[in-house]
Amino acid sequence: MITVGIDIGSAAIKLVFVENGAMVWSQTQPSTAFSAGVGEKLFKEGLAALSLPEQNIAGIATTGYGKSLFGLSGKKVNEITANALGAHIAGGGKARTIINIGGQDIKIIKIDGSGKVIDFKMNDKCAAGTGRFFEMSERILDIPLNEFSSRSMRSAAPAVINSTCAVFAETELVSLLSSGTDINDVIAGIHLSIANRIGTMSAALNMEDEIYFDGGPALNEGLHQFLMDELEREIKVFPKPQFTVAYGAALQIALEKGFKITEFSAN
Repeated sequence: MITVGIDIGSAAIKLVFVENGAMVWSQTQPSTAFSAGVGEKLFKEGLAALSLPEQNIAGIATTGYGKSLFGLSGKKVNEITANALGAHIAGGGKARTIINIGGQDIKIIKIDGSGKVIDFKMNDKCAAGTGRFFEMSERILDIPLNEFSSRSMRSAAPAVINSTCAVFAETELVSLLSSGTDINDVIAGIHLSIANRIGTMSAALNMEDEIYFDGGPALNEGLHQFLMDELEREIKVFPKPQFTVAYGAALQIALEKGFKITEFSAN
């Protein structure tokens, strides 16, 4: 049977269909003031794509800050718990640390060999370093987010961005551009500042291997490289890192219903 997980985040809504541990369909759209309607639209798209009648769905779980907004949900799952379970299954049981960058927070989560949370640290007091920060940077620099990775890799000298507050960081970006700093160096500086922030957060946790980086920003290879350089550790990224939390929510339903997870897959 198939279970559905939907992660209603502050920046994006992610929905997955999971069968026997394998993600068989996934889709995401930006969050709006009408997130519940967007979630229902994605759900119907998934049913159509898989040629599934709704009665064949064994259960629907929601997670994320907007988990209470989706009326079709039968279960609400804490996003840290969902992230831990999703990474545990997708990593074949080897994941021990997860670095997650969401729309408005950064989390570092330690898990044990069964996917249960041992400890975690969260930065949610300012949007600096989060998905919202990237959206703000995209607007100021007038460069599409999908170009940030390649541009940062062409940087000769990453700019220094000291602010830990998104509002002040915005001022710094404008100042750097006004002073003629190469835009590739500015983008590399953004990545470096986020990596430094995560490095500071990680000092309070004894991060164990294997380490995984997930959330939408994990698709940014430039940021991924800066993060590995900062932590001096190998950090892995799932094939679809933006769906790990929704995947974990769907798996939670499957496990509670006694379905056997026969595949370790988040492809």
